[in-house]
Amino acid sequence: MEKEEKDKKRKEKMKEEEEKQEKEEKKEKDKKRKEKMKEEEEKQEEEEKKENEKDKKRKEKMEEEEEKQEEEEKQEKEEKKEKDKKRKEKMEEEEEKKEKDKKRKEKMTEEEEKQEREEKKEKDKKRKEKMTEEEEKQEEEEKKEKDKKRKEKMTEEEEKQEKEEKKEKDKKRKEKMTEEEEKQEEEEKQEKEEKKEKDKKRKEEMEKQEEEEKKKRQERKENGRRKWISASLHWLPIHVRSDFKVS
Repeated sequence: MEKEEKDKKRKEKMKEEEEKQEKEEKKEKDKKRKEKMKEEEEKQEEEEKKENEKDKKRKEKMEEEEEKQEEEEKQEKEEKKEKDKKRKEKMEEEEEKKEKDKKRKEKMTEEEEKQEREEKKEKDKKRKEKMTEEEEKQEEEEKKEKDKKRKEKMTEEEEKQEKEEKKEKDKKRKEKMTEEEEKQEEEEKQEKEEKKEKDKKRKEEMEKQEEEEKKKRQERKENGRRKWISASLHWLPIHVRSDFKVS
């Protein structure tokens, strides 16, 4: 009986010891698991922090590029505005000069008019020899623009009258011309036509090139915008990001 009691107590003590040991092991295991989890979380947080910093820098760089592009476009507009202003001023000066010449010619004799025409012709020839191809082209463009604006202000009747006057004037002028002068004029006319055709082709080429450049600038701007939106969406939670689409 005493032996049985002793065995019972021993077994109970052993059971207690085992349970205690199990608890200690479980406690140690939980402690290690929690430490590992904390370590993983810290590592993940660090990676997210680095990624966020990287995104922030990318976003700043994109904004900087957009600002730079906007500044360039603004500068281009200002330069164009200034150029247009100068061209307009020059055209106004030409109109004024033309009006003065008209009044002066009304007072001139036929011989004086002929002499002036010859001098002007010679002067233009010398001036054009000194001009660059670009300057010559610009002058031609300004002349066309001036004529266009002048004709826009004219009535149909005035335009018809101007054509008739020009025709009559050319007729009288040709009657006074020598065969050599007529031949020379025809050659000059032909040269002008050839130059006009050449300029037209060059203009078309330039316009095509300009259109391609414009398209490239627009594509760069659009790509920048898309990158900026993508970078902005990165800051949003995943379930919210799916509601947005970068077009």
